[in-house]
Amino acid sequence: MSERMDMFFIPAKEGYIKIYVYGFLHDSSWGQVFTEYNGLTVVVKGYNRKKTIIRSLTKMHESLLKLKRDL
Repeated sequence: MSERMDMFFIPAKEGYIKIYVYGFLHDSSWGQVFTEYNGLTVVVKGYNRKKTIIRSLTKMHESLLKLKRDL
């Protein structure tokens, strides 16, 4: 069984937002999305590839806002 992996790098002011997408081989198969930015990592699982990537970026944004609010 071969596992599919895609990587996306989005430039930001303080580095890159790195998105690693694993799985999603078939329409009904699930996968995982890992999003990294400045040492913070978010993991999201799902069945729809595009929605899972968006959920991962949303979760990363919420985590960054929470960190900023706590400082």
